[in-house]
Amino acid sequence: MAVSIIILGEYLLMNEKVSVIAIDGPAASGKSTVANLVAKELQIPYINTGNMYRAVTWYFLQNDVKMNGLTNLVVESLLSDFELCYQKNDHGTFVLSVNGRILDFEIRSPEVAEHVAIVATNALVRKKMTELQRYLGGQQLVVMEGRDIGSVVFPNAKYKFFITASPLVRAQRRLNQNGETFSNATLESVAADIATRDKIDSEREIAPLKQTEDAVLIDTSDLSIDKVVEKITSCISM
Repeated sequence: MAVSIIILGEYLLMNEKVSVIAIDGPAASGKSTVANLVAKELQIPYINTGNMYRAVTWYFLQNDVKMNGLTNLVVESLLSDFELCYQKNDHGTFVLSVNGRILDFEIRSPEVAEHVAIVATNALVRKKMTELQRYLGGQQLVVMEGRDIGSVVFPNAKYKFFITASPLVRAQRRLNQNGETFSNATLESVAADIATRDKIDSEREIAPLKQTEDAVLIDTSDLSIDKVVEKITSCISM
């Protein structure tokens, strides 16, 4: 069943905990892989919010938007004809679509990776994405992963985790991801790109990347994926 962006009521202002497993962390920390496996282990939906911002970025690039001229007027015009949906495929996995087109490798391109941080700082984009994320998280227990899930989207999330890793490990992981970097990328250039993304994410005025006090910190630098998944699932009671 497709779910379009809608405006929510004020249910998130209530004090009770929201049944969301919020997993935040910087780029290439391993949080996407971990979140996906946690969801499979618990047999619940997994929502990658970073992919949502990548989808918006892809859409903007398809419309030849100049990222250094990303004004609210331009964004508002583009979003008026933009429909972002999650729907289940034949395998029961939630897949992302924009205006009816299911997206996969398109949002993993180097061009999208290069510009997504700019798009993600736009107030109108974040408002729309936050509305959809809150709707999705309000339906049932889900694993939701991003950069501001536990701090902004679901400050009352029942479970919060902050996944990180050393800069060198993160750069190596990103370099090993197919399609994520340009063909001439080096470990040094990828590390520099990640450092730039970290700076943008942590210093942006709207919903900056940060670890909340009630989030469990997990450094994945020297941990296997299975160990990280085990750490998280051991904290969760269904």
